[in-house]
Amino acid sequence: MNRFLAHFLFILAAWTLCIKFFIPVIWAIFEGVGITTYIFWDLWWVVHIWLGYALITQPRYMWTLAGVVSLIEINIVIIKLFEFLGEPDWSVWNMNWFVNKLFVLACFILVISQCVRYRMRAWQTDSGDG
Repeated sequence: MNRFLAHFLFILAAWTLCIKFFIPVIWAIFEGVGITTYIFWDLWWVVHIWLGYALITQPRYMWTLAGVVSLIEINIVIIKLFEFLGEPDWSVWNMNWFVNKLFVLACFILVISQCVRYRMRAWQTDSGDG
């Protein structure tokens, strides 16, 4: 499951780079405006790659990183979705953003569920040794 989630995160990072950077630059070039006009600046794609890599290499901090990032992402996405759905704008840009956020939410719900499963196994192991 960790490998699946890692690849899910890599795909999300690539998708994010496309919809927040590459496509906006191409769109701006065709419109003849500054190339940074439509870029949505953030570094979540870096975090997604880092977490995906951690899920594959499994450093000691992996489950802590996965849990913290998941909780932050889930909260941010839920807030953004509620704000959007309060006054939806179904333009091409916002529709793609909306679908991306649904996939991000699904991914991090899966990641946090893996964290919980890992923690449950650890507690069972710890309590069995006493």
